[in-house]
Amino acid sequence: MQSFLLLIDQAIGLYVWALIIAVILSWLTAFNVINTQANRFIFMIVDFFFRITEPPLRYMRRFIPNLGGIDISPILLILLLVFARNLIREYGG
Repeated sequence: MQSFLLLIDQAIGLYVWALIIAVILSWLTAFNVINTQANRFIFMIVDFFFRITEPPLRYMRRFIPNLGGIDISPILLILLLVFARNLIREYGG
């Protein structure tokens, strides 16, 4: 059981990093620092992180009020994942 909880803990940690990378890539794309239309490899990377992070973020955005263009759903999702990770560490052994 300890190995399974450690695996879940590591998966949560990787997903938090994926969220951070997805947010940074979305900023770089929005401010036209990277051009996804000119480079197909960059587009594939951005699309991969968008596809793995967007479903839970879209679900959270339904419940978060609109703050005038500021999207805090990644922050809240990271906080929830860190909370879950701490629960696993505390009660997992």
